[in-house]
This record gives sequence, C-alpha cells and structure tokens, in this order.
Amino acid sequence: MTKLNTLRRDATAPAQWLVVFLHGYGSSGADLMTFADFWQASMPEVAFVAPDGPTPTKDGGFQWVGKRPGHDPKLYDDAVAAQPGIDIFIADEHARLGLDASRLALVGFSQGTLMALHLGLRQLVPPAAILGFAGGLVGREHLSAGITSRPPVMLINGELDELASVYGMHVSVKALAEVGVVAAGQAIPDLAHAVDANALIIGARFLLSAFAYRAKHGVAV
Repeated sequence: MTKLNTLRRDATAPAQWLVVFLHGYGSSGADLMTFADFWQASMPEVAFVAPDGPTPTKDGGFQWVGKRPGHDPKLYDDAVAAQPGIDIFIADEHARLGLDASRLALVGFSQGTLMALHLGLRQLVPPAAILGFAGGLVGREHLSAGITSRPPVMLINGELDELASVYGMHVSVKALAEVGVVAAGQAIPDLAHAVDANALIIGARFLLSAFAYRAKHGVAV
C-alpha cells in the first residue's frame, strides 16, 4: 500500500488517545473528519486522523475494498489484503503521537466499518473501542479462527438504510458476541445510509465510556 493521504486534527490538550476514521466507498477522510467538529469539545485529549483509502474509485473518491455485494466472499479477501498497509499507517500515527497501541479507537462508516472491525479484531493489542456506522462484519466464518483481540464494539445503523440493513447490524452483533466480544447495536429511526446528530451523540458517549474504562482498567490479559 502506498502512503495514505491523511487529514489530522491535533488534540487540544496533551494527546492521550488516537481516533482513526475509515471512510465509506467513494468518499475520503475529509468526510469523516467532520465528526471531529462535533466531538472535539468533549474529547480534548483525542487526536483525530482521517486517511483516504488507497485506491481511487471510478465514481470519484477512494475505497478500502472493492465495491461488492455484502455477501460476496471477495470482500473478506479484500479486507485481508488491505490490512497490512493500514496497520503500518496506524503504527506510524502512534509513534508520531507517542501513544501505545492500547490508546486507539477505530471509527468507520459503511465499508470503513467493515475495515474497522476486520482490523480491530486482529490486533495484538486490543484497541480501546471500535465504533461503526452503517456497516458490519465480513467473513464471519473466519472470525473464530482469526480473532486476536476483543475490544468493545458499538454498531449504529439507520432503520431506513437500504445499503447496510439493520438486520445485518444485528447479525454482526450476534456473531461478535459468539466469539466473546462485548458488542451492542443501536438502530436510529428515520435514518438511511448516513450519520445524523443522534448517531454522533450515541457514538461519542460510547467512545468516552470506552476511553474511561481503558484508562482505569488497562488492557485485559
């Protein structure tokens, strides 16, 4: 993977946490960095980074994995192929900030949620949290053999989302629970394939709770 073009927003206090945003298909890091506009006041110790995906799309923007139906097994293969380069990117960001790997949260939208789950469940050091909007797991049949970390997970989905269904969110939460991950799903009424103020508020509360728990208890052995 080539070096990723990245937007960064520094913490307003000494950085204690790193949030990595992973965008959806045909989008860019700039789209998800707008979440930091809502969150930064309540998260002064968080540094936010939002890379662009490695591959331009024919529709404009970038992607992490191919544009495929949610049931296509090649999505899992794409995620496996994308992981090493993103892992290197995250390690470089930790080094830049002087933070250890336990001080990470992954936040994704759509196929960015797919990647956040794939990456976060396969780290040597569990992230503090994985927060996903409008997306879910791929390769569930590979999860029990591949999982190496069990961070808390929150999935948030619009009830009217026709691209990433609420049913898929519930299936992902069930699959995570079956391998010992503490996971929750939240459906947002009247929301399609998007993120609204309610979703951002719920997501912020989850992240702050996860950060507080990790700061108090550390990483479970």
